[in-house]
Amino acid sequence: MFELTVQRDFLATHAITIAGVPEAPHEHRWSVSVVVGGDSLDADGLLCDFHEVQRAIDAVIDPFRDGDLNEIPPFDKLNPTAENVAKHISELLSVPPGVELRSVSVTEAPGCVATWVRA
Repeated sequence: MFELTVQRDFLATHAITIAGVPEAPHEHRWSVSVVVGGDSLDADGLLCDFHEVQRAIDAVIDPFRDGDLNEIPPFDKLNPTAENVAKHISELLSVPPGVELRSVSVTEAPGCVATWVRA
């Protein structure tokens, strides 16, 4: 069993609502870590190419770069919490053939990480 973790970052603003009270908009350097796994390596000794996973992550997060998450679907209608961002990425991410998506972690501030894990 093998796993790879690939991390990508982006800057974006958001303002979540907690207990009915909206926060002021503020910016984060968001970090997205994706874990893919599989049982075997290919003829080159790779589970998959890191760059393929990077491109897959970028395809999902590029619309968020330098934007306001509260104005970008689905977060124009969904509270843009780190948890919801992780779930959204997991739903759209297309991983390379031969591997499965294991988890998506989203860090919005040092020490503040939300992780979606495949059930």
